[in-house]
Amino acid sequence: MNVILLEDVEHLGRRGDLAEVADGYGRNYLIPQQKARLATEGAIKALEEEERQAAARRAQSREEAQELAEELEDLLVVVSARVSDDDKIYGSVTPQQVSVELSERDYEIDRRDIELEEDPIRRLGVYTATVEVHDGVTADLKVQVMPEG
Repeated sequence: MNVILLEDVEHLGRRGDLAEVADGYGRNYLIPQQKARLATEGAIKALEEEERQAAARRAQSREEAQELAEELEDLLVVVSARVSDDDKIYGSVTPQQVSVELSERDYEIDRRDIELEEDPIRRLGVYTATVEVHDGVTADLKVQVMPEG
């Protein structure tokens, strides 16, 4: 019996794979548990169409991420911090603060996707932050730490 897997099944395959299984295993376990469906001609064509559409969505998403990365490369984020007389920051500048500054400019970047070259930043200056925009798409963002006021 040929089935199309609807989810990953250990020792059998991954979601979307076409697998040949024993009739009883398919009929009594995989299909009732909704882990697979019978691989009819129509189901195989539907699977191919789903895969084609998913690939198109991934390509579109990656393209948008590339555009966002290019925008971020040209951006300078300025973070204000209280400093002592010798230009040391009280506290530190973290990815959370960079994320907040980006959100004020309408860029919704999660703090976990921002990696500072020096984490945490404790002195004034210009630093580079690596922002992971999408899987495999990163941007180098300039972060300038300036004194308040």
